[in-house]
Amino acid sequence: MQAPMKAVLDASVFFSDVKPDGELYTTPSVCDELRDIRSKGNFEKLSAAGLRVVSPGCMSLDRVRAAAVTTRDSGVISDTDRELLALALDLEAVLFTDDFAIQNVAIVLGVQTHPITQRKAKRVFWKYRCTGCGRYYDYDGECPVCGAAIKRKLK
Repeated sequence: MQAPMKAVLDASVFFSDVKPDGELYTTPSVCDELRDIRSKGNFEKLSAAGLRVVSPGCMSLDRVRAAAVTTRDSGVISDTDRELLALALDLEAVLFTDDFAIQNVAIVLGVQTHPITQRKAKRVFWKYRCTGCGRYYDYDGECPVCGAAIKRKLK
């Protein structure tokens, strides 16, 4: 007999009508994002069915931070996103999310993802280019040469 699948749920699950099966987990920061009646109601239903709220370990959070730097998504993913990825690492679970930046980092970490309502993301490589002088950088922000904004672009 096969063990039930472990699944880590992004906030998007609670805003949708998706009903994931298996051992379900989420993070405290996702719970903080649930403010409307529908998402809170879905959370309560899944909690009654065994959903557990768990915080990830520090080592996994460090791995996620490093992977986000590698994919150049560190300026885009939130602390909640990092926690979800780290928890999926800790539990060796599938991460239910529609967030493309999360999926991009998950690929590098070897975390399996499952889209909720959108298509599954493909691996994306980013570059950063100054909107003023056109120079390339490894980060976004303000260009040290001309002062214009540095924007993220697809490679």
